[in-house]
Amino acid sequence: MTSLTRRLGCLLGVLSLGTNLAHGQAITTVNGQEVTMLTGTKAEHTTSSVPTNLYQTYNTRITLGTTTDTASSVSASASGNVTDVDLTSTSASETSSVTLSYLTGTNSHSTSTSNGTASSTESPQPVPTNTRPCNNYPEFCDRKYSNITEVGCHNSPFVRANSAAANQQLGVVDQLNDGVRFLQAQIQWAANDSVPHFCHTTCDLFDAGPITEWLTTVKDWVVAHPYDVVTILLGNGNYSTPDFYVPHIEKTGILRYVYTPPVIPMTLDDWPTLSHMILTGQRVVMFMDYMANQTAYPWLLDEFTQMWETPFDPVDRNFPCIVQRPPDLPADQAKKRLYLMNHNLNGEAKLLGNVLNVPDLSRINTTNSAEGFGSLGLAANNCRSDWGRPPNVLNVDYYNMGEPPGSVFEAAARVNNVTYNRKCCGVEASSAERIEAMLKVPLTLGLMWAAFWSLV
Repeated sequence: MTSLTRRLGCLLGVLSLGTNLAHGQAITTVNGQEVTMLTGTKAEHTTSSVPTNLYQTYNTRITLGTTTDTASSVSASASGNVTDVDLTSTSASETSSVTLSYLTGTNSHSTSTSNGTASSTESPQPVPTNTRPCNNYPEFCDRKYSNITEVGCHNSPFVRANSAAANQQLGVVDQLNDGVRFLQAQIQWAANDSVPHFCHTTCDLFDAGPITEWLTTVKDWVVAHPYDVVTILLGNGNYSTPDFYVPHIEKTGILRYVYTPPVIPMTLDDWPTLSHMILTGQRVVMFMDYMANQTAYPWLLDEFTQMWETPFDPVDRNFPCIVQRPPDLPADQAKKRLYLMNHNLNGEAKLLGNVLNVPDLSRINTTNSAEGFGSLGLAANNCRSDWGRPPNVLNVDYYNMGEPPGSVFEAAARVNNVTYNRKCCGVEASSAERIEAMLKVPLTLGLMWAAFWSLV
């Protein structure tokens, strides 16, 4: 580990307590060196340079065969009405014939066989009002996955008190319990460890631990919540090929619930309804941003052939709703894909004549608000005006903070045309108290100098 990297790692913790943020400028160097050079220690099998072909394209669509036993046994689409009495099974059996009760709110059912035929065995009954939520709302059950806006946690595993490198205050279980259904995290390789870790830029600066621990926690939550669909976006920060990651992902058991698409790439119309995903047991959608190989691992979806993103690490409070990744994507193609709106405002933290890009906590309540300039709600509405439909993901830092706490979910509910009435968030103190504490702790220049040079 270089002395500069060690000093920066120490100072990121000190920095979160009392530095002043300057807004709207980009960080370029630290002590005359490019910040992107602070990559930490890599394992031997990782790549040493950024690949030239990061963004994949398909000239023709690839139709996959039978993707999973679960998917092959269900031929009918499921609609969105269900009560506790109606649902008799949440996954299909691996035997040649299985009886399922669909999320339709009736007591009718269909018999599905291995050759894909289905026949009605009972007459339909009057359909009652649906009371079973899918991803927190009954209205979502019969909507396509591509027709829902979810709150996403930017860098979900990066939770640590008093660290400017953190992006969330509450852990992944709280995130999911509060209503987050999209989780994003960056993978790196830690020194002397054969298991990949979730790390912020480099494991020397922020190491959230092996990916197996976090993924197992998410899997356990999914098992305990059979009516929820969770999406995971893995950031391949080291540009390793997926075969280095897949064995570790498999060990967590999460692939038992993973969604496998019928075609590559998926367009908006190709996605199933949430109820169909719930009934077929495919309730975890997993993307990877770079180096995905869907011909080898169809369930590990290549992000940028099926989803685009607005500008990453934004510093502009106007949050322009334009395509940044993949670059040069024509508008007609963008309109056929999912899209993610990055709404994690960054600011400059001045440090000994240098700057670092960190979450702008001084404006986090406004940034995460449902309305007002610079707010999540206004940005989502602007995207809807620009593209004819709202984003599929509202990706935020410190999801639990806002005016009031839970305002990120209110913003999502408004563009989804549903009513948000849940309590938020976690078991922590109010966001106002947290922000006040973070911004009021004074640090003298002498203390910062001491912290900086103590590790030389």
